[in-house]
Amino acid sequence: MIRCHLPYALSVFCLVFAPGGRSSLVWAQQTQADTKPVTPTSKLSVDARLVDLPVVVRDKKGALIRNLAKTDFHLEVDGHPQEIRYFDIDSDLPLVLGLLVDTSLSQRSVIDEERSASATFLDHMLTTSRDQAFVMQFARQAELLGDLTNSRPKLQAALKQIDTPSQNSSSSDDSSGDNDSNSRRSSGRAHAGGTVLYDATFLASDELMKKQKGRKALIILSDGNDRGSKESLNKALESAQRANTILYAIYFKGEQPQQQNWGHSGGGRFPGGRGGGYPGGGYPGGRGGGGGRGGDGDQPHVDGKKILKQLAEETGGRLFEVSKKQTVAQIYDQIAEELRAQYRLGYTPDQAAAAEGYHQVELTTNRKDLFVQTRDGYYGGRE
Repeated sequence: MIRCHLPYALSVFCLVFAPGGRSSLVWAQQTQADTKPVTPTSKLSVDARLVDLPVVVRDKKGALIRNLAKTDFHLEVDGHPQEIRYFDIDSDLPLVLGLLVDTSLSQRSVIDEERSASATFLDHMLTTSRDQAFVMQFARQAELLGDLTNSRPKLQAALKQIDTPSQNSSSSDDSSGDNDSNSRRSSGRAHAGGTVLYDATFLASDELMKKQKGRKALIILSDGNDRGSKESLNKALESAQRANTILYAIYFKGEQPQQQNWGHSGGGRFPGGRGGGYPGGGYPGGRGGGGGRGGDGDQPHVDGKKILKQLAEETGGRLFEVSKKQTVAQIYDQIAEELRAQYRLGYTPDQAAAAEGYHQVELTTNRKDLFVQTRDGYYGGRE
């Protein structure tokens, strides 16, 4: 069943749910007569013989360390040492950015600030013709406002489309003429308060980022509360890890609706984090706080901030929080600095480390005063 949201009468990406419940993005071009979906491109295979780790290193004061060598790092996978075969600074690689903006009603008071700061951020980050970005918004459904491009005018146009739904919206507003109740639920339990965070993360990673090369980062602006996604937190996180994509989360608590047990259809287990580190996301080394291994997703009182922390830290990113002392623009400045200071480590896993399934990564330096920020693991084998 295909669900398209066409507020601007041009062309959009649509959220598609196959009979098995898996979501996907396809390109739909609106014509004068109708809207015809195009078959999605084939998924790329994952070659487990090469694993890349984007790495950021800081000292105890939070200052970025940019002068380390390959011999300064020690890598273990599932507790076994691995040889680092490739080492470099990432600054010359193409940069691919995705902005995922939560436009549910709880976020309406910060939308204008996010739109303005995002425009400045993209303008500063896309410095070469190889750099690209896209813009996606999500509330009751995920909608790609601007496809991958290095065109500033196109990205600015996409940012101008970001908006929150009307307070008087209801599930019937999004039915698109389809009166089947099961179809409405499959498009994200269409509801004025719905927020398909997991669907948006999955789709951005699996359908867009996975096909790209170079430095890749998704920036999620949200309160972290998912209500109505077809995908689970587990699948959203796995899709980002398989796409070698870092997630940065910008948390804004916003105006919270009455707590309800929305849950989601997936649940399942997801790779857990390491404990300790700085509170509230903080600097590298602050793993954990997002739940750890185990735990299904149907919880009546989910801590959105912890969910965002989990998504960010498991993929090598960080959690930031909007406050009176820290604006969205200031947070973007920190993310930009970090993206420009990445090391990239590459290694070829041994047979055990290349086997099907999730593999835990432990990267340290020979200096005890430094904190290493990188992804917690990767998935071996093929999908």
